[in-house]
Amino acid sequence: MKKNNKIMGFVAVLLAAVMIAGAILSAQAAGTLSSSDIDKIVNTETDASLVANPFTAAVAAVRDSVVLVNNYQTTTYNNNSYGFFYGYGYGNPYGNGRGGTTSREQLAGTGSGTVISEYGHILTNYHVVEDASRVTVSDGENEYDATVVVSDESKDIAVLLCPELKATPATLGDSDKLQAGEWAIVIGNPLGEDFFRSTTVGVVSALEREVETDSTDKYGRKTTTTNSMIQVDAAINSGNSGGGMFNVLGQLMGIPSLKYTSSYMSQASIDNIGMCIPINVAKPLIREALEKYDGESVSKYLEDKAKEADINTTGDDVDSKPRLGVSVQTLDSTNNAVARQILPKGCLVTKVEDNSAAAAAGIQAGDIIVDVDGTVITSSEGLQEIIFSHAEGDTVQVKVYRAENVLDAKYISDIGDGEYIDMSVTLKVVASPAA
Repeated sequence: MKKNNKIMGFVAVLLAAVMIAGAILSAQAAGTLSSSDIDKIVNTETDASLVANPFTAAVAAVRDSVVLVNNYQTTTYNNNSYGFFYGYGYGNPYGNGRGGTTSREQLAGTGSGTVISEYGHILTNYHVVEDASRVTVSDGENEYDATVVVSDESKDIAVLLCPELKATPATLGDSDKLQAGEWAIVIGNPLGEDFFRSTTVGVVSALEREVETDSTDKYGRKTTTTNSMIQVDAAINSGNSGGGMFNVLGQLMGIPSLKYTSSYMSQASIDNIGMCIPINVAKPLIREALEKYDGESVSKYLEDKAKEADINTTGDDVDSKPRLGVSVQTLDSTNNAVARQILPKGCLVTKVEDNSAAAAAGIQAGDIIVDVDGTVITSSEGLQEIIFSHAEGDTVQVKVYRAENVLDAKYISDIGDGEYIDMSVTLKVVASPAA
């Protein structure tokens, strides 16, 4: 009994000590925290070496080789004859056929691609660039023009060439050595630029999955092709197509191409079933693209692009170049009056600067510049290129079309009859960034 009393006494002392300690802590919490107390909570570090893994190393090695591929397409439609001069009308969405046709380029879709050579070859899916009137690639900072070198619709593969792009190419692997259960790293651009170079990780779920796809031959006949694909459970979403499926060595093993989803025709729940084209299937097309590479043509292309960039440079260099001293906008077939051949194509002058070469020659706002030194003008870029190729004091021959109410016309019928006028313009430097 005395022993029990001793134990109970010890417990009571312990509880009292705990209560005292709690009271002290409560008192401290009620006050302010010292800088050292705050530093212990806030100033923490993570040792990256302790959390590094094969994924982080592989992604760091290949992530920059994945680019965004843009598919631009030109759409032609009928104009509304009742539209305003600048194209802002009441707008019959179907057109009535009396206003001519308008062709306009627009971004039809985006996908992914992987740089596979130091020369600018990019591997992607055929369906990413299908029906494109123009293809570009983006490295996240700049957008560059690209061309389709080879493609195979039945295999859903295309190889592009973008000589301006500077990126470390990915190393090709051997997809015949893939094993079910090994890691699969997928890098691409789901939903375009918003999720640029996203990384997802999974495993190779199965090999040699037979997948049927429909395509159309050049004669318009529908055909069904069965391809052997790699099944992965890494997330593949719209925009990932054409990107890269890598192993933990950073080798390109496949091209993400499609994913299975549930639809109104099937109520089955489907998760994480994606398909990739084995890289070995793409190698014959890659070889063909490399064999077509022409270094001399590429060098000339790059030289021409460099000249173009110099001509269109902005900043201090441009301020030292001669100008007309006008602000212009391109008039092309997207303009109803041009489409209906009431006005010519060219550059519409919207403003003439005081004391400029254009003002001295008699060019007026509302004039349409159609010709300079015998060269037909179809865009503001073309006009700028010609003017920038001259030196201060040079005289150029400019032809303009002048009509009444060109700038003020609300309807096409408001535009009066016009005439072509030839002028001699002596160029001089104009500080303002006009043409």
